[in-house]
Amino acid sequence: MQHQEEEDDIQDFYHQPGEIPGQINIQEDAVKTQIRLVDYNETYLINKKDITPQQCGEFLDTQSVSWVDVQGLGSPEVIEELGRVFELNSLVLEDVVNMAERPKTEDYEDQLVIIARMVMPKPKGSGFYSEQVSFVLGKYYLLTIQEEPTRDCFEAVRHRIKHNRGIIRKHGADYLAYALLDSIVDGFFPVLERYGEKIEDLEQEVIIKPTPQTLRKIYKIRRQLLKLRRAIWPQRDVINSLIRDSGNLISDEVRLYLRDCYDHSIQVIDMVETYRELSSGLMDVYLSAVSNKMNEIMKFLTVMSSIFIPLTFIAGIYGMNFNTEKSPLNMPELNWYWGYPLCLGSMGAIAIGLLLIFKRRGWLDNASSLKDDNP
Repeated sequence: MQHQEEEDDIQDFYHQPGEIPGQINIQEDAVKTQIRLVDYNETYLINKKDITPQQCGEFLDTQSVSWVDVQGLGSPEVIEELGRVFELNSLVLEDVVNMAERPKTEDYEDQLVIIARMVMPKPKGSGFYSEQVSFVLGKYYLLTIQEEPTRDCFEAVRHRIKHNRGIIRKHGADYLAYALLDSIVDGFFPVLERYGEKIEDLEQEVIIKPTPQTLRKIYKIRRQLLKLRRAIWPQRDVINSLIRDSGNLISDEVRLYLRDCYDHSIQVIDMVETYRELSSGLMDVYLSAVSNKMNEIMKFLTVMSSIFIPLTFIAGIYGMNFNTEKSPLNMPELNWYWGYPLCLGSMGAIAIGLLLIFKRRGWLDNASSLKDDNP
């Protein structure tokens, strides 16, 4: 399936030039379609699995709330039959099947179409799953279409419906749509919490021991945060549109709840932007740390060169081997009894003296050895 995971490149969906509008293109690796129905009101509940589109049609005109959850898109005949049962426009079917649509909302008089993007943290390792979820809201029903049948963030809503918790079974299909949208928005927080922990770990790594692997980690997090940003920004506009311009399918009471969902989306956006700024700052800190490390290496090499320059000078002079028999001025030290130990001692004294001078001036201090002062 076309999951936008963190390893994937950022890709934009587009139609091929001249493609027929409303055409359904099912991917080859799409999962077989399964339909689940939950029909409820305040006093009773019906839960059915693996039903047909025709069986769903029997519940569309009832006064109870019917939640038809379609999972998987690998059965084009089932998708087309759903379109006929729910009287969906061909352009709507195209949007819900093409799994790279930008989050949006469209009003079709007696139906409200909502495209959202859901993210979930991976159970092991790093990264997240990203999946498109489509809503078709009618007066007494809600049709949801998911790309992947094995995971979503709707279990809490299903639990509330099953055990009659809260007020969800006292309201209509519009409140159900709000509850699912709120679950999608809240699903961003666990993902962002992981990235907050990663950034904290990288801050320690960048300061203490930056490596090329550190740079790759920072770059990877920046790309992942960019994908989260691209998912939540248009979703905020979708929720705002539902509050202001959703017609009669959403009641005034549910609009109040949607305002809370809108606030959550703003909070997610703030967190994403904060983490993006921190990751950009980590890039600057990494470059500074690498530059400082290079300066430390150059300083060490300069100090060592400064120590050996006078020693090399002495060794070079005594390596010229002037003949003392020709002139008493030609290196008389070569004939001294203690000449060799004296020469080595002088060289050692010069080296130690230079080290003491450099240490006194602070030239031997290593800035990269500083530890974190946090408790």
